[in-house]
Amino acid sequence: MASHALSKLPPSTAHARSAHRPGLASSFGLPNAWLGARDFSLRSAGLACRPPRPRPIIATVAFSLPTAVHWVVACIRWSRRAIKSFAMGELEARKLKYPTTGTEALLMGLLIEGTNSAAKLLRANGITLFKVREESMKLIPKGDMYFFSPEHPPLTEDCQRVLDWAVDHKLKSADGGEITTSHLLLGIWYEVDSLGHKILAALGFDDSKAKELESQISKPEYEG
Repeated sequence: MASHALSKLPPSTAHARSAHRPGLASSFGLPNAWLGARDFSLRSAGLACRPPRPRPIIATVAFSLPTAVHWVVACIRWSRRAIKSFAMGELEARKLKYPTTGTEALLMGLLIEGTNSAAKLLRANGITLFKVREESMKLIPKGDMYFFSPEHPPLTEDCQRVLDWAVDHKLKSADGGEITTSHLLLGIWYEVDSLGHKILAALGFDDSKAKELESQISKPEYEG
């Protein structure tokens, strides 16, 4: 409709509009009159001058989180690393041909993202992606090669509780910060019946390390 209305304008009007943005023409060594006429012809044909922006991956993943409703209502933000770790966990579940995203996949997602505080703490204690994947394969063998996981494998109940724990912990803290990868790691550890907890315990993670991490994330300057 806008293009139809613009097509009714005389060329001089289109040229006048282009005069407000001389930088576009000069950057290509073209006169403003050419740019105005070109802009006019594209718009009158119903074509956009710039391609539509793709939806940011962070926004896409954030709104796919099962706790997104709590996140919006309570104005709680997820850190970019936490969101990316969640996405990497989903991807790892698909690579291993699991029908669901469990705590073991979320744990691997933290390590795959790699730059977050939780991953650094795990690696400092000798817990690597290779070891976690190896332990996971002992508990859940890789799926059949002809099985295709859904784009967003549904969460297991314990993985859902991990995300809920992270949200609830942040709500109780009332510090206005973000839910970080450390919240996710602690959620996995405190979900004692989960596969993620069993893997962490088998690799040497314990309550003392969890308490140390919990004391760190309560500091205002902490970034996860």
